[in-house]
Amino acid sequence: MPRLKDKYTAEVVPAMIAKFGYKNIMEVPKLVKIVLNSGVGDARDNARAIEVAAEEMTKIAGQRAMITTARKSVANFKLRQGMKIGVKVTLRGDRMYYYMDKLINIALPRVRDFRGVPTKSFDGRGNYAMGVKEQLIYPEINYSDVEKIRGMDIIFVTTAKTDEEGRELLKLMGMPFAQNS
Repeated sequence: MPRLKDKYTAEVVPAMIAKFGYKNIMEVPKLVKIVLNSGVGDARDNARAIEVAAEEMTKIAGQRAMITTARKSVANFKLRQGMKIGVKVTLRGDRMYYYMDKLINIALPRVRDFRGVPTKSFDGRGNYAMGVKEQLIYPEINYSDVEKIRGMDIIFVTTAKTDEEGRELLKLMGMPFAQNS
C-alpha cells in the first residue's frame, strides 16, 4: 500500500471530518487523478522532439505517455489538425499516490529557491493546477541525456466541492503551500 494512501486513511480523513464536520465518511474529499501535461512546441520542426518528450514523461510518471494531437488548424502557429503537439499522462490509483509522494518529498525540494507552491491555483471546484519549469527536478531524468529543458503542467483532480476543502486536503497530504501567496 502506498505511504500516502495509508496517510490519507489514517490521518487526513479524521482531520477533515473534525474540521468540516462531515456526517458520513464518504463525504470526505479524496484525490481522483493526477494529470501531467507537456506541450512540445518544437515538434513540427524536429520530429524526434515528441518521442524524446514522451520518453521523459514516461520515466517521470512510471506510466506510458500519450502523444496528443492538434484538434484544429491554427494558421498563426503554423499548426495543422492532427499534428503531434504534446504529451500527457493520467495517473490514478496507487501510481497516483506514488507520484504525489515523489513530487512532494523528492522533486519539489530540488527546485531552485523553492518557497512553496502558490495557493491561488485552484479552479473553484477544489481542483489544483501547478506548473514545473524544468523536468530536471525528477531523479529519473539524467542531466547529460536532456536535449532541451521542458516544463509541464500538473493537475490534481479531487472530489472536493470548494477550494477551501481541496486546499486542506492537499495540505494535509503534504503539499508544501507557500505561506504568503
